[in-house]
Amino acid sequence: MELRRTKREWAADACATVFAAILGLAMLENSERTFDHKKIWWDAAIGAVTCVVFLLFRRARPATLAVVMMIAQLTSSTAYGSAAMAVYTVAVFRPWRVTAIVTATNLWLITLVFWALLKGQDFRDGIVTFYLGYAVLVAVGLLVRTQRELMRSYKDRALEAEEGQRLRVEEARLLERERIAREMHDVLAHRISLLSVHAGALEFGPDAPAAQREAAGIIRRSAYEAMEDLREVIGVLRTDAPFTGETAAAAGERDRPQPTLADLPALIDESRAAGAHVTLDVRVPDPDAIPARIGRHAYRVVQEGLTNARKHAPGSHVRVTVEAAGGELTIEVANPLLPSLAALGLPGAGAGLVGLRERVDLVGGTIEHGRTRDGFRLRVSLPLPLPARPGREPGPTSE
Repeated sequence: MELRRTKREWAADACATVFAAILGLAMLENSERTFDHKKIWWDAAIGAVTCVVFLLFRRARPATLAVVMMIAQLTSSTAYGSAAMAVYTVAVFRPWRVTAIVTATNLWLITLVFWALLKGQDFRDGIVTFYLGYAVLVAVGLLVRTQRELMRSYKDRALEAEEGQRLRVEEARLLERERIAREMHDVLAHRISLLSVHAGALEFGPDAPAAQREAAGIIRRSAYEAMEDLREVIGVLRTDAPFTGETAAAAGERDRPQPTLADLPALIDESRAAGAHVTLDVRVPDPDAIPARIGRHAYRVVQEGLTNARKHAPGSHVRVTVEAAGGELTIEVANPLLPSLAALGLPGAGAGLVGLRERVDLVGGTIEHGRTRDGFRLRVSLPLPLPARPGREPGPTSE
């Protein structure tokens, strides 16, 4: 017995039961007038029991319920209503083949009953009425079933689309983290190699004391081991990562010097050569004082902003502003939205912005993006390290 139903399901089942009772009482009245039944109360009692059974088992066993109602209608005119609604329920909850078998069996039984009760009389009008009534019930039931399956398919598609978007965002995050790891490898490899070279010069210097040579040798060997460990870790990333367009681009970048803030003019020139209208405004008093890692992230922010503008607002004027003030490096890429060209924009899943957020979170910055009153704006703030005090060496910074 399936009693765990929602209030909406209980309400629908109650309405179906009331309709079955109305049909049953109509049949009882017609049978009393036609056949002069004297056991009205017995007939009504059987009909009431079938209505209760129909209400309780309508969703749990619709096909079995229809068979039981067919047998009950042979002994009670009131049970005809429950039998008809049971066939409707089969059409709603079961495949069309089961519905066809149940409907044909029920109509065959009704035809036999009419033939047995009205021998020698013309009962074609009654049979036609029953056939039309069942045809309407089955058609409505199949329509309800089709509508429910359609809505279920829409929900499944929506869930699949949501899951696909979640996977794309997760993949974008992983790809950006891998790209950042490769950039860190290039930067750290350069610094560690310099450390190893200087340590080797100290170790093999002709005038170096023995203690200094020993310490320099330890530093040189440690630097070499660190390089090997770093290559091994990055090698795992390169082996296990899915080979896509973005990973191929990242693989091609690992042998090139990583971009810095000084490379922004070249990036702007490339965009202008491709037909973009870009204005660059750099308000950085001392570009050489910007750490390489911050400049690298700023370059990637501008690169992604120009890509988004080219995709979603082709032909619009893009303003790129880079400003160092208040201990932060602020990058802003803004462009107006052109409705006439919106149809030419390429679709995007927002994966690039997800990657930017990974970069910004890595250095403790903030990112804002979205539509403004007159266009679209991408604004990123990256914290700058505090200047070293006079007479003190700057502390180590993490990549």
